Amino acid sequence: MPAKSEFGRGFIVNLMLLSRHFGLPPEKAFYGAADHLNDFIVPEEFRGTEIEELAERLRKMVIWHQPGTMDKEDAADIRRLLNRIAVAVDTRLGIADPDAGKYD
Repeated sequence: MPAKSEFGRGFIVNLMLLSRHFGLPPEKAFYGAADHLNDFIVPEEFRGTEIEELAERLRKMVIWHQPGTMDKEDAADIRRLLNRIAVAVDTRLGIADPDAGKYD
């Protein structure tokens, strides 16, 4: 059995943890967010799909962000990307018309 993860391990678990960061004010959102990417695992059934592509984009956006520079814009982009991932996962799971809603 693997050691207990300090910052979360998995796909949905880590997406949830990241979403908590990006629910904070933009100037606080990025601090510690990259830690949740250490054991961020794209499930095998999502490999080669839009979900994997979006997850990799998320990884890059979080890692490459420089705190204090464009926090508001980048945090908004990441919130939209998290919504896109959620909709893509729901679609893949057979939900006919998933929608993240008007207000994110």
